[in-house]
Amino acid sequence: MEIKYTKHFLNRLEDLFSETDYMLRYEKGNFQSGYCILKDTKIAIVNKYYSLDGKINSLLEIVKQIEIDSKVLSDKNKKLYQEINQTQLSF
Repeated sequence: MEIKYTKHFLNRLEDLFSETDYMLRYEKGNFQSGYCILKDTKIAIVNKYYSLDGKINSLLEIVKQIEIDSKVLSDKNKKLYQEINQTQLSF
């Protein structure tokens, strides 16, 4: 899968998150990796001052780290989720 650093691709990732149990928030903070995952409360927080590339990379890393039940995803998001999991991230 080719990662496109566009606002549209960011919106697709945000849509994927909207169908999961996790709540995605953009907040200011001093995160060393640019994001924070609160697994007990199922909240993913991304630094809101990150560039578009940084936000997309953070969301891709989060998707690979959390458990997502693909049964609850729509067909288009299920396909995106499978493509993300098959892609080897290289920065």
